[in-house]
Amino acid sequence: QVQLVESGGGLVQPGGSLRLSCAASGRIFSINDMGWYRQAPGKQRELVAAVTNSGSTNYADFVKGRFTIARDNAKNTVYLQMNSLKPEDTAVYYCNADVRVAGILVRRNYWGQGTQVTVSS
Repeated sequence: QVQLVESGGGLVQPGGSLRLSCAASGRIFSINDMGWYRQAPGKQRELVAAVTNSGSTNYADFVKGRFTIARDNAKNTVYLQMNSLKPEDTAVYYCNADVRVAGILVRRNYWGQGTQVTVSS
């Protein structure tokens, strides 16, 4: 019904930057919160940043001042600008969206397939 497609991951040196994108498509009536999570090997998935449909943002303490989340409601797209990357930021990054599905108007939570971010020299 709804698909989230992420892009922008890759290999970057410590101190470098990457920009992740996530585009939602399908039977979308509206999108409430959108966010980015990450999961490193052997660890639980954790929230990185989230943004409401009105633009309010929430960040995990470990990315404050380094990462910026933004969304384009017209394009149903959320972005994550990651600066000053550290090796401990290495993880699979997942996009998440709280969607009101068109036609049935129920709220459902969707995940993207994940994109690998590796920070290494």
